[in-house]
Amino acid sequence: MKRFVRWLAGAAFAAAICAPALAAEESGALCPNPQQLQGFKTCADLAKAEAEGEVVIYSTNPEAAAQKLLAVFRGQFPKIKTNYVRLQAGALYAKVLAERQAKSYLVDALQLSDMGMVLDFQKKGGYVRYVSPEMAVFKEEAKSQPEGYWTWGAMGPAGIAYNPNVVSEAESPKNWHDLLDPKWADAVNVKVSNSGLQHVSWFELRGKYGAEYWKKFGELKPRAFDSYVQQYDRLVNQQDKVIHTAQYSGYLEWKAKGAPVAFNVPPDGMPATPETWGIVANAPHPNAGRLFLDWLLSPVGQNALEQGLYTHSLRPDVPPPPGGLPIAQIKLLVPEDWQAFLTSRPEFQREWDRMTGLR
Repeated sequence: MKRFVRWLAGAAFAAAICAPALAAEESGALCPNPQQLQGFKTCADLAKAEAEGEVVIYSTNPEAAAQKLLAVFRGQFPKIKTNYVRLQAGALYAKVLAERQAKSYLVDALQLSDMGMVLDFQKKGGYVRYVSPEMAVFKEEAKSQPEGYWTWGAMGPAGIAYNPNVVSEAESPKNWHDLLDPKWADAVNVKVSNSGLQHVSWFELRGKYGAEYWKKFGELKPRAFDSYVQQYDRLVNQQDKVIHTAQYSGYLEWKAKGAPVAFNVPPDGMPATPETWGIVANAPHPNAGRLFLDWLLSPVGQNALEQGLYTHSLRPDVPPPPGGLPIAQIKLLVPEDWQAFLTSRPEFQREWDRMTGLR
């Protein structure tokens, strides 16, 4: 954790050096007298946010689930429409960078599931600093240093999912090494290399078990998909038997629908990626963006997030998602050295694309 804090301090310093144009916006980073709204506090100007009339959100979350969250926000603020764009982390980050290179500023609130990209974007001066009054309850490791550039709005752990109509509980893989059994050949799926969670899983399990782990797993010829929606649909339809590093939130969502899915929590831990949120510099709707972030980080928004997407809140005053284990009972495998994680991306992408036949 100390290495992480040092890296955050360095990233914040680099952001200050690389983005002097944001100085004027930085003056509005702090708010001594937040306004109390419907269940949360905000430093946004509500009248200006409503006059802007829109908030544009880029995120990695599947659109159908995200729309449940956004419907709650629109219910509280009917004068502000939501415009939602969803891509996997790598593709989404590439889109944002390309837009900024062209000086086309289209997004207000950005969620990325890959901390390497988050820290890179902070170094590039991509976030505007805004210290939400709702950030106070989040632990230091869940916030940028100095705080206000980004916050971990949710945590998404991953384990092992299977279809109990095809795989019995007795024969189901209980730990990460069980998934190397040749019986899972041509019957297991994963995510594509653009996924932040898949990168974390590769990084953490390689660290625990060595590079040979993924080489052996590659012999099973896993299929890769863009979204956990596709992964669980294939599991339910018996096109695949198991999901390696399956999103726990996806399992909870499909279980709530009554789908035939089961889940094992490996005793060595669950790779997890934070869903990191921040306000983008030069946002077209700055007040609406701030209002949305304050709402999202509050108990009102965090409960809506869990109800819609089944992810885990890091607020101590918010319960776990429906049917889910409390996050305190989950052994999370999260990179301690985010610089090493960021540096590993090219190697991960080459290996993963080759392993899944996408390269």
